[in-house]
Amino acid sequence: MFTYQIDDEVSLAIPRPKTDAIPLFSLVEESRSDLAPWLSWVAGMQNVADEENFLRTVLENFGKGISVNLIIRYQKQVAGMISFNRFLQMDHSTEIGYWLGNKFKNRNIMHRAVIAMCKLGFLEYDVHKIEIHAAIDNVASNHVAQKAGFHLDGMVRASELLADGFHDANIWTLLKEEWQTDH
Repeated sequence: MFTYQIDDEVSLAIPRPKTDAIPLFSLVEESRSDLAPWLSWVAGMQNVADEENFLRTVLENFGKGISVNLIIRYQKQVAGMISFNRFLQMDHSTEIGYWLGNKFKNRNIMHRAVIAMCKLGFLEYDVHKIEIHAAIDNVASNHVAQKAGFHLDGMVRASELLADGFHDANIWTLLKEEWQTDH
């Protein structure tokens, strides 16, 4: 397995569809009621085959340089996922997306994963700006961005179509020079 070890508890790993689909789908099932309001893909994730197909697709996208989706592991257990959803050549930016299973919350896992993704983005992918888009009423996701040192650039109206309709979204950014100052 190709793993990026963050610390003695948390690591990021390239997905293995056959191996990781079952624990990821189980985690989605256990956390469905908390994930579904904020992540539109949750409704379509109905079985292990759906998860396995998703993981195959993200590996194809990784190979094409379109996106990077990684599994978050906590004490060697699948805890969630984090990704660079896309890369924009125009402004050398990427956007981080993330989710964590309910049983792994409140352990500072996502903060560590976001900080690690920033390091990967700025050093390995040579991006200039990393963004996090979060529905304004998604308190947990906005907290992750703020705690990681992202700057709140503003709000975009009706930016995210979620299960209950359109939501305004906060746009958080971190520039390479800001990150270098802190690290």
